[in-house]
Amino acid sequence: MPHQNEPKSSKLLVTGVVSFYLVAALAMVVANKKVLNETTTPLFFLFCQLFIAVILFLASDALRLLPDRLTFDINTCKGLVPMVSLNVVGLSLSNYTLAHVDASFYQVARGLVLPFTVVATLVFLHSTPSVRIILACSLVTAGFFVGVFLDGVRPSMVGVAFGVASSLITAVHSVVIKKSLAVVNGSALMLSWYTNLLSAIVLIPILILVGEVPGIMKLLVGEFTGVDGTTSPLKIFLWGSLITGCLGFLMSIASLLSIKVTSPITHMISSAVRGVAASMLGKWYFGDIITTGRASSIGIILLGSAYYTWVKHQESQTGAKGSEAPQASSRDGRGSYERVKMDELDLEAAKKETKPE
Repeated sequence: MPHQNEPKSSKLLVTGVVSFYLVAALAMVVANKKVLNETTTPLFFLFCQLFIAVILFLASDALRLLPDRLTFDINTCKGLVPMVSLNVVGLSLSNYTLAHVDASFYQVARGLVLPFTVVATLVFLHSTPSVRIILACSLVTAGFFVGVFLDGVRPSMVGVAFGVASSLITAVHSVVIKKSLAVVNGSALMLSWYTNLLSAIVLIPILILVGEVPGIMKLLVGEFTGVDGTTSPLKIFLWGSLITGCLGFLMSIASLLSIKVTSPITHMISSAVRGVAASMLGKWYFGDIITTGRASSIGIILLGSAYYTWVKHQESQTGAKGSEAPQASSRDGRGSYERVKMDELDLEAAKKETKPE
């Protein structure tokens, strides 16, 4: 009986995790864009999201809801300095990206995450990609340029620049996260806890240095109820911070299940659905204009990403059947191409949608 029930439970678990990610990620994009349209303090907004996540971590730990007890160790903090630094910069750039571009264009602006990640693994891990991987990255890159230069509605080049920088940081971060897991003994939960806590602490002096204090004071002394019954910026800010902070925390916990129960093919399908749904939401909720060029760009990026996922799935299965290919690669000195898990990229993308897939 356990063997008969296991497949059914597994399918139900996969469906639940994927559905949660889809709904949560889309809700984050909408909530973040709504707040960023109303505020001039994107870094303070990010700090509030991180702070709420930290409070929820502490509350869950006090109620013994987490599989491991939370700790705080100075040596661990020192070991996570590179990751936390990249996390703060990456989240900040993502917020600035979403603040300057339409919600439907956000995926295009950050469309170079995959090509940059492959380059990062080549540079830092000395892992040579296959020809088919290079082809997939070329498709994604082509989709990015179609959206930026051939779109009928010219996007904000400032937002595009922030998106490119954010993509680069995300790519490097996906490599650093592998080494950072060793600092916390492989615990994704502890890594998420330390990342949220330390990122919130680091953001405090940064938002002061960039001059957000006057904007924060103006926001906090504003009326909670808008004039003539309209929703005030403060109310939007507080509700947006609460919703995205809670969703970010839940996604950190759900990621523990996601890594175990989802497959690359599942990720490919859910990412495609999420990308299209995000564009449709942007058109419906914010009145974004989706031109033929923008739709083509999103389609090409999703096609390239899907092809990459399929290729990596095929390569991983081939590698699992025998060790001939890795041994041959060792002899020629190049080393085999180490797969950068799409789950890790999905987690980082989700975090960036939180503050802001």
